Amino acid sequence: MTELLIAILSVMVLLGAAFLMSNDRKNINYRAVGILFVAQLVTAYAMLNTTIGGQVVRAVTNFFSKLMEFGNEGIAFVFGGFEYQNDMPVFFISVLLLIVFTSTLLSVLTYIRVLPLMIKYLGGAVSKLTGLPVIESFSTVASSIFGDTGALIAVKTHIPKMNRNRLFIATTASMTSVSASIVGAYMTMIPAEFVLVALPLNVMSGLLLASMVAPAQLVEGEQINIKDMIHDKSLFEAIGNGAIDGMKVAGIVGAMLIAYISLIAMVNFILTSTIGTDLTTIMGLVLSPVAWLMGVPANEMVQAGGVMGTKIISNEFVAMLGFKEMIPALTPKTVGVVSAFLVSFANFSSIGIILGTVKAIDEKQAGVVATFGLKMLLVATMASVLTATVVGLFI
Repeated sequence: MTELLIAILSVMVLLGAAFLMSNDRKNINYRAVGILFVAQLVTAYAMLNTTIGGQVVRAVTNFFSKLMEFGNEGIAFVFGGFEYQNDMPVFFISVLLLIVFTSTLLSVLTYIRVLPLMIKYLGGAVSKLTGLPVIESFSTVASSIFGDTGALIAVKTHIPKMNRNRLFIATTASMTSVSASIVGAYMTMIPAEFVLVALPLNVMSGLLLASMVAPAQLVEGEQINIKDMIHDKSLFEAIGNGAIDGMKVAGIVGAMLIAYISLIAMVNFILTSTIGTDLTTIMGLVLSPVAWLMGVPANEMVQAGGVMGTKIISNEFVAMLGFKEMIPALTPKTVGVVSAFLVSFANFSSIGIILGTVKAIDEKQAGVVATFGLKMLLVATMASVLTATVVGLFI
């Protein structure tokens, strides 16, 4: 009962904060808020607490495991003679290079129109069910497959015509999701079931909170052109571009990991030498109340808060690597809640990535995004908290 009351308090705090932050409270679509929240509860319960849902999660997990096996075939061919030091796998080779194969597969499925059609009709269904704009609904669903930049590029012809509120929804909701190309990499660090349940919940959390903070009205006659998502002229071009894009992502993630982990080590040395504590402990203390609201037991909320803080100031990969080492000593509740929180692009670096993407599409709209960059991150982080809270209810 206590856990349920804490979860209710968490939801009330999040919805209350979104209401207070709203720039048009009279036009908040409460029907959409209610529908999306109920859909979250049903989805989380079905995936985590039913036999059929469990079978689906296991089937999808096995599917990704098989994909990773296929990816490892290619990695073994290129790096087969590479010797590990002390039998420890090299993270870039064993984890990040898997992104190359999954990115290639996504590119092929996009070229043959499987993903564009699926996203178009799922986005349309969300719009009809909730009454939210079609373009934003489509973009949010697309972000769960292609990530924030891919989703924005998919609606690039509409971005110049968006008003401030619609642009806020599209960018913020995209930040709450992740690219399917790196889901397999996540599964090597945190439990697969929580990665999978976070994916649909994040779509709903992002739309729910962003549309409260910046309400937008349904525009009649708007349509999605799936040709905007297809850039390759042949199957082989799709394969080649997918592989190259995947390698770019792996390289970028690897470079960011080197930079952030090194910087955090330096900052920790300075803090430990001067005040006797490290950055993770400080962030843990600051965010421990949020971790508690998400359902983390009181005796583990500082540890959880530290992981959450690491994710926000660096990225989810840095946080997951640290959290992976902590998992054996934590309760299942904490593991599930924090894992769900980590599955999103809500961090400071994503502000620049999204801003750069919009700037490449429309210079004027990039100026608008720059004015609400921090607010975008705050609402996206709140969406991650909502997702984690809902997951915590069913552990």
